[in-house]
Amino acid sequence: MIASISYKQKTFKVDFSKPIDISLPVQVGGVKAWYVPEPLIEPVRTGNWVGEVAQGGSVNFKNITFNPHGHGTHTECVGHISKEFYSVNKSLQKYLFLAELITVLPEEIEGDFVITKKALELFLQDKNPEALVIRTLSNGEEKTHKNYSNTNPIYIQEDATQYLIEKGVLHLLFDTPSVDKEVDGGALLAHKAFWEYPQNTNTQRTITELIYVPNTIYDGSYLLDLQIAPIENDAAPSRPLLYRILL
Repeated sequence: MIASISYKQKTFKVDFSKPIDISLPVQVGGVKAWYVPEPLIEPVRTGNWVGEVAQGGSVNFKNITFNPHGHGTHTECVGHISKEFYSVNKSLQKYLFLAELITVLPEEIEGDFVITKKALELFLQDKNPEALVIRTLSNGEEKTHKNYSNTNPIYIQEDATQYLIEKGVLHLLFDTPSVDKEVDGGALLAHKAFWEYPQNTNTQRTITELIYVPNTIYDGSYLLDLQIAPIENDAAPSRPLLYRILL
């Protein structure tokens, strides 16, 4: 279904029949991070009754135990790092945004692979997207099931995150477990910079991590539909969808 959209004083067409799903699901054998075990999905058992049809139950009725930060794509708000409680379900009140997808080769600095301000300046220049989707290189399919624990994944430098605020970015989507270094002594410099915490806390910005953008998807401008599970928590599983903007 192709529809004309008027948004931010711009009019463009979008084919809503062709969403590009850049999420990774919560699943056994899927992507994980932060030293968490596999998610647990098991049928409810009460007396002689079991919540699984294959085992003789009348319906499939299962409990799921998982960690939103460690299993699959998730979206988080400032509540992830604050003493105060903030729920991503309350922070994210709009779901459609103009987004820019960029592919960045990280720079090696002191043994770490990082996204720098200089790299982001090169890609964004005169662009001011509401949402920024960062695909990092290399970009093999192993990202869809990788165990990132103890691998020191690519992260974003603090001044690069501050630059995104200057550009007006409200929603940052990234394809590793965190915008910060895996082991940083709790500094969380990129998180704190993006949410301007605690001096000038912004409760409306979100960070989405552990996305995966296939190599077949071109860089450029998209309409982003940022869908999250309605859970009152600092983070929740999410399903960001991209739609190509048609000329």
